[in-house]
Amino acid sequence: MDKRQAVLSGGLTVFARDGYARASIDVIAAEAQVSSRTIYNHFQDKAGLFRAVIQDSAQRVAAAQLDIVDRYLRKVTDLEADLVEFGIAWRTPMPDYAEHSALVRQVNAEAGHIPQEAIDAWQEAGPLAVRRALADRLAALAAEGLLRVDDPMRTALHFSLLISGANPSYLGARMTPEEITEAVTTGVRAFLHGYGR
Repeated sequence: MDKRQAVLSGGLTVFARDGYARASIDVIAAEAQVSSRTIYNHFQDKAGLFRAVIQDSAQRVAAAQLDIVDRYLRKVTDLEADLVEFGIAWRTPMPDYAEHSALVRQVNAEAGHIPQEAIDAWQEAGPLAVRRALADRLAALAAEGLLRVDDPMRTALHFSLLISGANPSYLGARMTPEEITEAVTTGVRAFLHGYGR
């Protein structure tokens, strides 16, 4: 692992655990096993490092989520069943990205103290990239006559919100597989009530 990647990995661990405001360059340097000077040489300051960390982490999570979108929605044969299957896969926590989930919870808790450029970079690299891919698939389903879609990005947002339900995992709690299935199933039915043909 090169020094830059070591810093990104160490930064993710520390920011996910301590948050933006409490994290220090010295602690991140120790976690990454590099000098503080190395961090400043690569990222200039804590704000620059945080932006790089959250952008890198969001891109990796987005790649995994884009794979789920492609795998489950590339070919739809039973609209409701396929959307439910996709939604369950999409909402099931990914253990490999637990630190990213912790980082997102820290961002939500401290949004007012985090540079807006970092939040924008995270949104663009992660959530918005995934929403655009989902919007494209929903628009394709509309072109096949399966859905009514005027604004694909809004439709993708509505789908995402409907299948999340009252999701305690957003706050760090765990939903059981049964709770995920119930939230997704009822959400998909509500979505199809509004958008189905």
